[in-house]
Amino acid sequence: MSAGPGAGDGASRPDGGNPIRAGLERALDLSRGLALIAVVVLLLAALGAFVYGAAVFVQGVRQVVADPFPVGNRVGLFLLVVDLFLVGATLAIAGIGFYELFIGWSRREGGGPMPAWLQMRDLNDLKARVLAMIVLVASVSFVEELVDAGSGLRVLELGGGVALVIGAITAFLRFGGHAGGER
Repeated sequence: MSAGPGAGDGASRPDGGNPIRAGLERALDLSRGLALIAVVVLLLAALGAFVYGAAVFVQGVRQVVADPFPVGNRVGLFLLVVDLFLVGATLAIAGIGFYELFIGWSRREGGGPMPAWLQMRDLNDLKARVLAMIVLVASVSFVEELVDAGSGLRVLELGGGVALVIGAITAFLRFGGHAGGER
């Protein structure tokens, strides 16, 4: 009982009849799901940063209500809250970016539209967004230290270090972040 010419030779298979190649491609396709580990961890870390930021805020409000004056040394506390929320946002953006790049809900049918600022076509887009948030977090952290600073020399040293890091990140994004330095 022969099925006819070409029935068992894989001629009609898109992989050219190579079962090893088909299995490997299937395994590679399934391995994209490993990115879910990073997505879950990043989103849980973001949640942790948001919850911690909210707890610091509540504690700060309690301190201000209990003893409203002087407020100068408490401004840094509220800058810390901003810093924690920015870190949480950075982690959430990274988690969403990993999901978008490896799983890609906006490319699937029924996937909701992704805001343009959150769409990521490749890892360079994700790096650029995360590095931009790092610059923002570093800037807020510097201002937080500036408010609580006891020594002008310490602020100068820290400011110089933050400026060098921001300069390096800016140079990387401008000249090294994309192929040929193009954006």
